[in-house]
Amino acid sequence: MDWNQASTALFTALGLGLMIGVVRERAQPPHLLPAGTRTHALVALLGCTAWLLSPWVMVAVLLAVTALTVIAYRASVAEDPGLTGEIALLMTCLLGGLAAHQASLAAALAVVVAILLQAKAPLQKLSREWISEGEIQDILMLAAPALVVMPLLPEQPLDRWGVVSPMTVWKIVVLIMAVGMFGHFAQRLLGARWGLAIAGFFAGFASSTAAVTSMGQQARNHSALTIASAAAALLANLASLLLFVAVVAAASPALLQASAAAFAGAVGGLLLVIAGLLAKAHSNGGLQPQAGHGKAFKIQQALLIAGLIAGVSLLAAWLEELFGHSGALAAAIIVALAEVHAAAAGVAQLAAIGKLPVQVASIGIIAVLAASCLSKGVIACIAGGRRYGLLVGSGLLAMLAGALIGLLLG
Repeated sequence: MDWNQASTALFTALGLGLMIGVVRERAQPPHLLPAGTRTHALVALLGCTAWLLSPWVMVAVLLAVTALTVIAYRASVAEDPGLTGEIALLMTCLLGGLAAHQASLAAALAVVVAILLQAKAPLQKLSREWISEGEIQDILMLAAPALVVMPLLPEQPLDRWGVVSPMTVWKIVVLIMAVGMFGHFAQRLLGARWGLAIAGFFAGFASSTAAVTSMGQQARNHSALTIASAAAALLANLASLLLFVAVVAAASPALLQASAAAFAGAVGGLLLVIAGLLAKAHSNGGLQPQAGHGKAFKIQQALLIAGLIAGVSLLAAWLEELFGHSGALAAAIIVALAEVHAAAAGVAQLAAIGKLPVQVASIGIIAVLAASCLSKGVIACIAGGRRYGLLVGSGLLAMLAGALIGLLLG
């Protein structure tokens, strides 16, 4: 290693040691602080120098720092039984060693360590007061399918058409649960009126169907949130519609131009209903329930919706096999019952390669939207009950009506 690399490593180690040390020294009273700014800076330089000399020297230094840390802990355990300071000192040594060969990674990790150390009080309040026992159970229930089950599932499709794989179906289940969790905590932070709306809109870029389902669960758990949940579900569909337009634009600019008025009408109709629902939710603000009650999601409904999507995808693949290319448009409409963006991409691709005239493809785009509205209306009724389903359905119908008006006037 030349001088430039060594100096970069040493300066990085010194900087990260000072940063972690300052945070530790400000967090603890002086009489309870075995390692402050100078100690952390020296330990970081020690770790970096040791690694520059030899990995074996680094091992010896790490063992020595560990022994000193144990001695310091035994001396202060009566007044300060926590291990945060001791672990931070060992981490500083390791980051100093890491700076010797990956300075940027060491600096980034040091920032994370400093943030965690600085956020002691907020994190304690979060874990002890803010998150309820039921929410911890929900988090674990989400983590198990996402981190334990999903990596074990095969990605290869099980059917002969290659449209349904266990990994894909399970991702839908996890996504519906994650959207429900996101909406639940957004409601806690921002209130039902705005928290659900923000959560719904951003969830729509991932899956508007998952958002409709999870917001329906909110409405079923808290009837006072039905209007706010419906508005959030329609905001998810607005995000999905924007993504729908982007997919069409990428696949067939000519089709986008021909359907621009229809898309504008769809956005306008949807926004009109969303604005009305948000205004109504604002006027009913006093009816909001206290945060922290109810489950963030129901895994049974997530499994049901994922199963329905997989079944519709199989049906579309079967019909396309029966009717060949002439049935591609019909298959795309059926696919829209499960995945509207894939259906939109299919229609746009047919227009781009000349298998469908642009005018016919424009009608196909409206048909795809109609199929998607139908499926989401049914899902809304299943997930959130009749009133929620009617509110969501009214917004979807307004979107479809706006698209039809735009197509006729365009």
